[in-house]
Amino acid sequence: MSVTPKSETTPSTSRAGMRPVVLLGPQRLQPTVRRAADTLDLDGPIALITAGWEEREAEDLADHLGRQTVNLELFARTERVFDEDPELYEALMQRKDRLAALQGIYRMRLDHALEAARALFKRTDEAEVLIPERQHALDAVAALDAHHLSRVREIETAFRERWKPLEREALAKQREEVHARLDECSAVAIAGGHVMVLLNRFRLYALMPKLTEFPVLAWAAGAMVLTERIVAFHDSPPQGRGNPEVLEAGVGLVPGVVVLPHARQRLKLTDPVRVALLARRFAPARCLAFDADCEAWWVDWRLRPGGGLRELRSQGDVLTLTPASDVGTRRP
Repeated sequence: MSVTPKSETTPSTSRAGMRPVVLLGPQRLQPTVRRAADTLDLDGPIALITAGWEEREAEDLADHLGRQTVNLELFARTERVFDEDPELYEALMQRKDRLAALQGIYRMRLDHALEAARALFKRTDEAEVLIPERQHALDAVAALDAHHLSRVREIETAFRERWKPLEREALAKQREEVHARLDECSAVAIAGGHVMVLLNRFRLYALMPKLTEFPVLAWAAGAMVLTERIVAFHDSPPQGRGNPEVLEAGVGLVPGVVVLPHARQRLKLTDPVRVALLARRFAPARCLAFDADCEAWWVDWRLRPGGGLRELRSQGDVLTLTPASDVGTRRP
């Protein structure tokens, strides 16, 4: 397959074995994925992963992408697997219940930890005294995040060791078909939707090793799942305190960044305390606001911003990145 960019200004794919990953903002109101796909010289259809849409998975994106597509049907395939293997379904539901209980405990603890950190960051008296206390409070939040991820991994590991999902016949058959269909394609497009549904299908179908063989176009939740750490966020939810929460580790195809879709609607970007806490909490990863007009290329171990991309900074401001900026140079 050919993946040579059409323009000299597009990040190259010269390093052997690497394929570009294009992260995009939400596509529903302002689709830009076709423009990104046109930048790649593709010689075959694009594989679609729309499992995050669940029952709407079959909706075609050929017009949006401007080329033939092959829907991998991960959601529908998994439903068929569950029909054939109800024992696996029950095991997954038990795992889901354990993770939900753990998330509730983490959310309760996080509420108190972040409340203390915000109170310290809002104070302006006794700066010399406050600086180390602020850092200690922030370290406590980051430690809680790390502890939560560790517990999530324990539950996932226990599930895999007991049930060995990749070895189960019904799932193995579907996975082989998915990989065969992927091999007919020249790129992969990953839509948004329910981020945890996407992540779970990535794992069930062992997609991470395959993705490294293709150029990837991903947006919204599809972009989130490609990172190392999936963060749910909303500063003004209909209910609750609006604390950003770590959900799970992503697949890690694009390291060193936290993807924040719909940032204009979901984040108080004019609140320097909230911005600073979010940026410092997940450092050294860079917190990037992906809105409808945003684009970034991951290639040669760097994330190179396109138009509209913004970074939340530790000083509490939001910086619009230029195409010359380098973001995230750490290897996975």
